[in-house]
Amino acid sequence: MDKKIAGLALTGVLLISGCSAGFQAAEPAASSSVRAPTASPRAEDTAPVAGTAHDAAAFRAWGLKPLAGPPAPPKVKPVKRRAGEPVPVISDIPTKDKIVFITFDDGAEKDPRFVKMMRELKVPFTMFLTDSVISADYDYFKPLQQLGNTIQNHTLTHPNLPTESAAAQREEICGQQTRLGKEYGTVPRLLRPPYGNWNESTRSAAGQCGVEAIVLWRESMQITNMRYQRADKKLHPGDIILAHFRGPGELKGHSMTEMTANMLRHIQEQGFTVARLEDYI
Repeated sequence: MDKKIAGLALTGVLLISGCSAGFQAAEPAASSSVRAPTASPRAEDTAPVAGTAHDAAAFRAWGLKPLAGPPAPPKVKPVKRRAGEPVPVISDIPTKDKIVFITFDDGAEKDPRFVKMMRELKVPFTMFLTDSVISADYDYFKPLQQLGNTIQNHTLTHPNLPTESAAAQREEICGQQTRLGKEYGTVPRLLRPPYGNWNESTRSAAGQCGVEAIVLWRESMQITNMRYQRADKKLHPGDIILAHFRGPGELKGHSMTEMTANMLRHIQEQGFTVARLEDYI
């Protein structure tokens, strides 16, 4: 894991294509303690599988070719937090399989057609949500969760964490653990720091709040094209892709479903398919 962590420590410099600044702050959580989750369907029981035969017609209806099914997940997860060690920080998953992982951040756009698209295509993805942008409509994300897509931590108010005190970082992370656990029945295991910025105080706070991994990314989806971190401008096995819940206002008139379809085309054209991130962490 150390090889995956090297060079990622950004303490105040915004990563290219990270989340937009300027979100309105929500009321801070009253307590940073993490509440026990209520009963909820296990993600393992409802996890979507991309590219099964019955999906072909659905993919064509969205102007896409069906994705290949992902390989069986490993029996031993390649990323795990070991006792006594800091929370791992990753931007990709160690694997030789031609798979990538899709993540959506923030939660500002709440397009019903995106729910329809994901219900029909059954493409697995992970949501990293910020309370200040989802609190007006928590319910929008529940059908997506019921499809087997997990809801993970993107802080309460989307600050640049390294500029905050250790106590403030802990409140942002633990507070969102509590909030999401209450609203969605499951306390998150993963954290994506806003803008991809973190420092050792972030890492420490994440561990104290029960986070098992800090998840960054290798590519970010724009409107029609991907932005790559590597010089070869290609997907690599195990890459984590960043996208956002964004609407026409931020996508220059395009919809979130159009952006997602473009992302799936880029993935398929490079010979990859989509796997479920939580099966590997």
